[in-house]
Amino acid sequence: MRIISGRHKGKRLSAPKKLPVRPTTDMAKEALFNILNNNYYFDTLSVLDLFSGTGNISFEFASRGCEKITAVDSHYGCVKFIATTAKELDFNIDTIKSDVYKFLEKSPIKATVIFADPPYDFEKIQFDKIVELVFQNNLLNDDGMLIIEHSKQTDLSENKFFTYSKKYGGNMFSFFEKNN
Repeated sequence: MRIISGRHKGKRLSAPKKLPVRPTTDMAKEALFNILNNNYYFDTLSVLDLFSGTGNISFEFASRGCEKITAVDSHYGCVKFIATTAKELDFNIDTIKSDVYKFLEKSPIKATVIFADPPYDFEKIQFDKIVELVFQNNLLNDDGMLIIEHSKQTDLSENKFFTYSKKYGGNMFSFFEKNN
């Protein structure tokens, strides 16, 4: 995994092999950040990275100047890796070890971008629950966007907050907003 842009552009990071993760590919990550770059100034963003795994997405936001990042994952090894790497790179990333659904039910944190990369083998109802909790608990800022990464076999377009999706290889990003 590598950081694509920003102050640590080109930096390669090696996560422990024992972590139960599937990092977003560089091609998909670059496409995603091109979309975000057209919508936001990174230094003004607050980001919530759910199912954060290796922290790949959090590190990319931090490298591009984002100062308010919270990474949530239920696996201790993932949270420890993100916290250690963030400290080494001088990134301001808060890490929380929690079940994502429990976190979303009780979270006081609002964000401009909420990125979720749950396991690709989730059932559709599990993806829908993420969207439901984010909007039901008003966790997005007014100009905010929820992005869920999933396989191309999963269709989330029926959700009332769905705005559009983009496909990159076997990866798909679905975008959700309050005022669509």
